[in-house]
Amino acid sequence: MKIPLVDLVAQNGDVADEIRAGWEDVLATGSFIGGPAVEEFEASYARFIGVDHCIGVANGTDAIEMALRAVGVESQSEVILPANSFVATAEAVARIGAVPVLVDVDPVHSLIDPEKVAAAITSSTRAIVPVHLYGQTAPVEALLPIAESCGAVIVEDAAQSQGSLRFGRQSGSLGTVAATSFYPGKNLGAAGDAGAVLTNDPAIAQRTRMLGGHGSRVKYIHDIVGFNSRLDALQAVVLSAKLRRLTEWNRRRRDAAALYHQILQDFPTVSLPVVMDGNDDVWHLYVVRVPERDTVLAALQREGIGAAIHYPVPIHLTGAFSHLSYGPGSFPVAEQAAGEILSLPLYPHIAAADQHLVADRLRAALATMEAAPLTA
Repeated sequence: MKIPLVDLVAQNGDVADEIRAGWEDVLATGSFIGGPAVEEFEASYARFIGVDHCIGVANGTDAIEMALRAVGVESQSEVILPANSFVATAEAVARIGAVPVLVDVDPVHSLIDPEKVAAAITSSTRAIVPVHLYGQTAPVEALLPIAESCGAVIVEDAAQSQGSLRFGRQSGSLGTVAATSFYPGKNLGAAGDAGAVLTNDPAIAQRTRMLGGHGSRVKYIHDIVGFNSRLDALQAVVLSAKLRRLTEWNRRRRDAAALYHQILQDFPTVSLPVVMDGNDDVWHLYVVRVPERDTVLAALQREGIGAAIHYPVPIHLTGAFSHLSYGPGSFPVAEQAAGEILSLPLYPHIAAADQHLVADRLRAALATMEAAPLTA
């Protein structure tokens, strides 16, 4: 690609020396599982988010599952989540044996719709999972009274929102517990898979650590059935180095988003993303809507523009969750969005000239599509 969707090579170049030095320390000490590097990152990220506890885990999907288990979600519990999310959100629910209850999103921001959540509450509801999508924080404050009314808990999926704010508070600090992913392409990404669970509740923190450590607090004493999901020290070194730059990198993302707004605002067939009132967006993705999206995407990719789709199929229409029996038309807002959304290249190191080139190629693709003769 001439212009990738995300440029991890440039990003990693900023931190290569720090990572190399940190990895040498880990290799010298042999502290690969746990140890000072992991403890330092967990403490630093907890301070950044503004919570008391950060528990590093192996990946973001595990983080969601462990957060749900830690608050008491069990087999046959119902967990409400948006239809417009990466499949991992529902996957984590299903791995527990719980039931994903999907709801539609709002038509402007593609974030979970509180009114739809309220309508989906039953006596079996144990958790509500707002997904902070594309760099924006979901309206958790509107979900809290709904959760309280039925004794459910808010479990934030904060995988796409490291550093985003909702009325001045960090995403990941708004509910009972939060899960995040440090997949390499995230705003804060590792050099492989990694994730974390965040909470102010010491009991939830302790149970999460037990779950990720084979159900054990003391070696060879296993109080509950757990599994193996821990943040390794090499990834912690990477995350600590990048965390020190996250605020600056997020500022650059905002600047890049502002430039896209400026140069795309006169494209009549392109719908630009809208920031929800109260949000400070960190622009994990810059998602527009266009007609004939698949045709436009193919044209951009032929020109070396790394555009993509997040996500082309709503969760309820995937084969993995066909057993939920929702079917086409169940969530019309999410379904319409899935046919129109297009993610444009955006990352901290993107050059203004490259953004103008993306816009030029997008204009050309739209013009070609509009000029194409209609077929019977």
